[in-house]
Amino acid sequence: MTTPQFTQLYQHNAAAVAQELLHGLSAPQAYTSPKYLYDALGSRLFEAITELPEYDLTRTEAQLMRLHTPDMAEHLPAGACWVDLGAGNCEKAGRLLGPMQAARYVAVDISVDFVRQALGNLQHQHPGLPMAGLGTDFSAGLDLPDALALDPAQPRVLFYPGSSIGNFTPEQALGFLQSLHRACGTAAGSGLLIGVDLLKDPAELAAAYDDALGVTAAFDLNLLLHINRLVGSDFAVRDWQHLSRFNAAQSRVEMHLKARHALRVRWPGGERAFAAGETIHTENAYKWQVPSFAALLQASGFSSTQVWTDAAQRFAVFWAQS
Repeated sequence: MTTPQFTQLYQHNAAAVAQELLHGLSAPQAYTSPKYLYDALGSRLFEAITELPEYDLTRTEAQLMRLHTPDMAEHLPAGACWVDLGAGNCEKAGRLLGPMQAARYVAVDISVDFVRQALGNLQHQHPGLPMAGLGTDFSAGLDLPDALALDPAQPRVLFYPGSSIGNFTPEQALGFLQSLHRACGTAAGSGLLIGVDLLKDPAELAAAYDDALGVTAAFDLNLLLHINRLVGSDFAVRDWQHLSRFNAAQSRVEMHLKARHALRVRWPGGERAFAAGETIHTENAYKWQVPSFAALLQASGFSSTQVWTDAAQRFAVFWAQS
């Protein structure tokens, strides 16, 4: 069995992280990047969210993948290099590598230690499949380094499940998808396999992001503890409450943390007063319709698309050929 090669581009820069966070916290509408929701505890809480009855996105996507694997195999290139974006525990791609006759696998994630361990576990399941890991923050665009030694003649399947594209504004999504189109390379048959959550009843969306057990609330509130560690602030969890709302004009669910009362948050060299009811905007989850997302893919440079949806049109998996 081969040992997966690992390339680490992402290096934690404490000063840059603090600067980014404090810039957002000091804005008129305070905000943070959703990537800061995913510290070690946040990642585990999100895994718990995917098991909740209100949040069926992950289960619907998995069912779509199972039901349509044979059809997908007819559209996707055999012998391809699979590039798994936000690989996490590598389980989603791991179920497809055999049926899709993948010839190589590259796991990409910002959580270096987590993905390194997951990649080692996956290698045991596929001992003959060449594997590599890439530790990088691709939120601003994907750049596959020369160190991966990708074969330009080998088709690439970029795999981006879970509707993480929903964290991007439509303008950001366009730029990001353009970077994925470039990363597909020039080999014939290459493309992007992407999961997209579709627009549904607002009440159902609200419940999915504010579950009865309060797991999503804990996931959101844990961000404050993470910020405290990163910038030395003194956020107190008890001073805040989770807020989820559907913004119909923007077709997105918004997550916020709302101050329960007037308060002041301090950090080294600065502070901010929050009025009662003032919020920190922590995440967006844009919901798409099939025609509009297909148009976005084509605007990003992809030449043709194939889509699979569940019977209720709740979720879609797109194959976009480059």
